[in-house]
Amino acid sequence: MPSLPSNAPLEDLLRGHTPQVLGALVRRYGHFDLAEEAVQEALLAAAEQWPRQGPPDNPRGWLIRVASRRLTDLLRSEEARRRREETAAALTPRDAFTAPAPGESRAPSEDDTLTLLFLCCHPELTPPAQVALTLRAVGGLTTAEIARAHLVPEATMAQRISRAKQKVRGVRFRQPSGEDRDERLAAVLQVLYLIFNEGYTATSGADLHRADLAREAIRLTRAVRRLLPTDGAVTGLLALMLLTEARTPARTGPHGELVPLDEQDRTRWDRATITEGLRLVEEALAQPPVGAYQLQAAIAALHDEAERADATDWPQILALYELLVQRAPEPMARLGRTVAVAMVHGPDAGLRELCALEGALGDHHRLHAVRAHLLERAGDREGARDAFALAARRTLSAPEMRYLRARAARLGERDAD
Repeated sequence: MPSLPSNAPLEDLLRGHTPQVLGALVRRYGHFDLAEEAVQEALLAAAEQWPRQGPPDNPRGWLIRVASRRLTDLLRSEEARRRREETAAALTPRDAFTAPAPGESRAPSEDDTLTLLFLCCHPELTPPAQVALTLRAVGGLTTAEIARAHLVPEATMAQRISRAKQKVRGVRFRQPSGEDRDERLAAVLQVLYLIFNEGYTATSGADLHRADLAREAIRLTRAVRRLLPTDGAVTGLLALMLLTEARTPARTGPHGELVPLDEQDRTRWDRATITEGLRLVEEALAQPPVGAYQLQAAIAALHDEAERADATDWPQILALYELLVQRAPEPMARLGRTVAVAMVHGPDAGLRELCALEGALGDHHRLHAVRAHLLERAGDREGARDAFALAARRTLSAPEMRYLRARAARLGERDAD
């Protein structure tokens, strides 16, 4: 299936309507897999026709009509389901597939984005399947686009998505309630966080940043926040994404080389995005309970507020990391705390902390990279060179590999002198 055209306004318009269109079809027919296929075909039809003819007055209504016709064809091709489809059609109000008039809305479609996210993050799905299905069904990305983003063959990704759709087939299209809802919301936010992280710093491949994934994660998180504006975790996650993404213009040099945070030209950071992120951090911290996303956003805010790297409030960052690892003692959070310890108490203190992380992080390249930086600061150039070289061998990201090799080579040249 071909990708949508690289026309940002049109692409955003189409993907913005995806949850409402898919939700309308799933509510009526209950066939998530076939409905999703029909919506994808409607999106592609719009991508081909609208640039030539212009978008219709009612884009969502147009997409719903086209997708409904396609889904009806798909259902009618399955003889055993024809009677069910005809019965459902007879029971459906005549205006069920018409978009509301300007200024009006229909309540059942208001929460479609969140309902679809809950469905895509069904607990029976693995995290990779949740991410893929979310990008496909809610984000509107094609299978080929998702496969390219994850550097896997399209056929492999198609099988992953197909298995995921089969698992949620027959699941009732509604938001979960009570404790189940809270648990599923946590899964939704985790999926969006994973999508953003993969977009901001790709774990493998030739590019450091995958703008399409990062932008999609932010768009979907904005949609969730519109539905849950007083949820501190949602607000905190959006703030974290914005404050992090604001640094993107300064993260690479003229030839695509990685520029670390302490060496970035901070005048190139997106100040409008930082301003929005800082406002959201204040809101998030005022929406208890304060969890991991709010704390990470607060840490990002302190980095973004510093006009120079040496003006960073590291003691405050360390205090926030102490709270973060108490609430979410994950290896990467502990690694961030280790860096903060080194910035406050010196590289030797950081190296001691790093030893305690070896079991949790194993042979991860970030562990070796942090050790290399700390050894260099401590004056052990030979140890730092070896650690940079080891980190370069462990990463699958080409920009990170080049950066780490360059640091190792630079230390080697100093030793030769």
